[in-house]
Amino acid sequence: MTRSVPPRPPHGNLDKVLQDHIRALTTTLRPYTIRTYESALHQFLAYLRPTFPRVHRLSQLQRDPHMLGWFRWLCEQNPPLTTATRHAYLARLRRLFCDLSGNGHSQRLGGLILSNDLPRLPLYLPRPLSPQDDQLLQQELRRVDNLHSNALLLIRGTGIRLGECIHLTLDCLRQLDHDRWALHVPLGKLHTERWVPVDEEVRHLVARILTLRAKVPAHRLGKSAGWLLPRSGNIEPLSNVLWSAAIHAGERAGCSQHVTPHRLRHTYATEMIRLGVSLPALKQLLGHKDIRMTLRYVQVTQQDLQREFHLARQNTAQRHLAPKLPLPDTSLSAHCDLPGIRQALAAARHLLEMYRRQLRDEKTRRKLQRLNKRLSSVAFQLNELVQPEK
Repeated sequence: MTRSVPPRPPHGNLDKVLQDHIRALTTTLRPYTIRTYESALHQFLAYLRPTFPRVHRLSQLQRDPHMLGWFRWLCEQNPPLTTATRHAYLARLRRLFCDLSGNGHSQRLGGLILSNDLPRLPLYLPRPLSPQDDQLLQQELRRVDNLHSNALLLIRGTGIRLGECIHLTLDCLRQLDHDRWALHVPLGKLHTERWVPVDEEVRHLVARILTLRAKVPAHRLGKSAGWLLPRSGNIEPLSNVLWSAAIHAGERAGCSQHVTPHRLRHTYATEMIRLGVSLPALKQLLGHKDIRMTLRYVQVTQQDLQREFHLARQNTAQRHLAPKLPLPDTSLSAHCDLPGIRQALAAARHLLEMYRRQLRDEKTRRKLQRLNKRLSSVAFQLNELVQPEK
């Protein structure tokens, strides 16, 4: 006698609509962010399927009991979920419901999860290294003196994000004036680019990275001909290597705090505020769009406020001429050779991407993204042509 298997609950429509919308977000969000949306949907369906097997359409969802029951279920998990995890699940699913509500689905979806439902996150504290740990870590990274250790020192010396460091180009260091240099940080997390002023020490770091990069065998460079840091293809392995290098360097140096690449960014921010850099200027250095995010990176003490106040009263207002930033050379008449074509193509791709990010029409954005990929393929083939000439 065979045992009958109960039919699977008909959740297809609800699942499909939500999963299709997550796939649509892949054109605008990073892979890690997409995974957080998928995880939130998985947690919600893990509760909904066994608890309410008859609910299989979006129109059947109710705030009470479906959503309120899910909130309680998240709080009752063993081991318990952190507040930040529960906040992320609710925020991601709320975004999906609001998007679907605005795209023609039931207007009730936007009210299933309210902003007040999101648990209050604990107070975010800055995570800079202590001065002693910072000194020990930098000494250890200089002792190792390889590509990855110098890349971590570059993050510490400029405050750039890990992803921004990975996407630095070979010509990222630019001279603005006879004694002024800046690091060109490309389009990154917040779809912005910026110029970070650098000192002589950072210039030496970039020069050292270029020297070490030249020693890498050609077959290991892969498709990283234009990048400062060599990669074999996908950026995720390089990101993991830099994370591991930071952790192990901190352990070898005997640091009392856990070291990560992002902690170096916090350390840079704290150092800048202690040296007297104003918060608006620090906001620009870090590439933030909101100064409230900058305040999360540093802890402004009463001593800092007193210093800023007295400096403002003592210093007289002086006018400073802002240096002109060099623009990409889009002229084709300068050099009618392969390097000139490569430079013009890189400038065209840069302008195309800047224009694409300003558009709101998703269909046009996807077309321009496909065009940019084709230009990227052309650029790679040009790089292959240039290699024999070296």
